Amino acid sequence: MTASVPAALPHGERWFDDGLYTSVTDVAHRSPGWLDTAVSVWSTYGLFLFGALLLAAWWRARPSGSARAALALAAPLVVLATFVVSTGLKALLREQRPCQTLHTVTVEACPALGDWSLPSNHAVLAAAVAATLLFTDRGLAALAVPAAVAMGASRVWVGAHYPHDVVLGLAVGAGVAWALMAGARRATVPVAERLGTTRLAPLVAKR
Repeated sequence: MTASVPAALPHGERWFDDGLYTSVTDVAHRSPGWLDTAVSVWSTYGLFLFGALLLAAWWRARPSGSARAALALAAPLVVLATFVVSTGLKALLREQRPCQTLHTVTVEACPALGDWSLPSNHAVLAAAVAATLLFTDRGLAALAVPAAVAMGASRVWVGAHYPHDVVLGLAVGAGVAWALMAGARRATVPVAERLGTTRLAPLVAKR
């Protein structure tokens, strides 16, 4: 485990969930090493699962109809756009990491100063994927939704984020992706029909 760098927030500010953050990191500090390792691995590499779910959703959509497959193809672009929104929010809000502002011990090394905390990009991406799957594959969405919550919780456990970073990240990811997918759904039928007449037809229909 790595001790975070203690520092004070400007003007003595404190977040309402400081206590919850320190309680979680204290439990993590006292937990078995194997559990911290498992959570850390999930926190670091779990996003690959969400990428695999996007790919699986597209693959499963191909036999079911070109419009749904075209929407599944749009999903990664929606997730990317949601990430851009999240990055912009980080630059605007400029919240330091909790491990930079509180006296606590964290499972993972604290990110450097200026690596902003709010919202959690991991939570944003996980929630965005879950939201797109609600449009393209409800079966996979049933796996992605709890996995997104688990991803967000893991970011607090390892000490990288306040709980409110994660909550806002989940809300931003789900809200932006839902709105973009709702808009994309209206365009998928003509796009799919056009692709179906080209060499790219296998992208939207199984042959």
